[in-house]
Amino acid sequence: MFTDSHFHLDHFALKGTIPDLLSASEDAQVTRMVAIGGSDDANRLALDTAKAHPDVLWSTAGYDRDLCIHWGGDTSVLRPLLDDPKVVALGECGIDYFHKENPADAQKELFGAMLDLAVEVRKPVIVHSREADEDTLAMLTEFSARWPDADRPCAVLHCFTGSKEFASALLDLNLMISFSGILTFRNAAEIRDVAAEIPEDRLLIETDSPYLAPVPHRGQRNQPAFVPHVAECLAEVRGTTPEEIGTVTTANAKRFFSF
Repeated sequence: MFTDSHFHLDHFALKGTIPDLLSASEDAQVTRMVAIGGSDDANRLALDTAKAHPDVLWSTAGYDRDLCIHWGGDTSVLRPLLDDPKVVALGECGIDYFHKENPADAQKELFGAMLDLAVEVRKPVIVHSREADEDTLAMLTEFSARWPDADRPCAVLHCFTGSKEFASALLDLNLMISFSGILTFRNAAEIRDVAAEIPEDRLLIETDSPYLAPVPHRGQRNQPAFVPHVAECLAEVRGTTPEEIGTVTTANAKRFFSF
């Protein structure tokens, strides 16, 4: 069995293909999926869909970096969502300096507010970070020190594409590290080198659907049913089997998300 720890429902809802997504996932033995929020609409869609399919879907809620200019400092809409047991984490949220349209200070202010809220509600954080290692680590260092639950990691760096040094620093801060279909790409040898060395109990896998379809589905619309291909690649670089990766990452997801 496999767990897709991070996918987005928006495209599938728009196309009316959520039933097809769920059927394909079942056929691929993907038995648990976490639908990711990031805006009011995405948060509500993720939660409503998770409630409609409680045996296979869970959700998250938060405000992503794209909202940093317009969110207005108000988290009152988020709080009742985060109290729902089907919402298992806060996010996604974080910092992205690859795309230049969102000011750095505004991104950090929003990310800081999300981290503060996560401490209050005692739910771990889904972190996005791209070309922002230094600022991400600085903010997560402070957050990790305040995290109230010693029995589980405080956050996951999703869709990891960073260096060994970045991964080591994240592990020191009590984070999980999740690998997506990028791991299977021809030019991702450095990421595979990192993936080979992550401690077993800190690993997660994801699709980040509908983006980043893994080999052999490059160029197609990604979906949770493709997460076993991530497991296959991870198994190859770690010298184990896809089934073992599925077992380990599912157990890690159950602990991290408190399924």
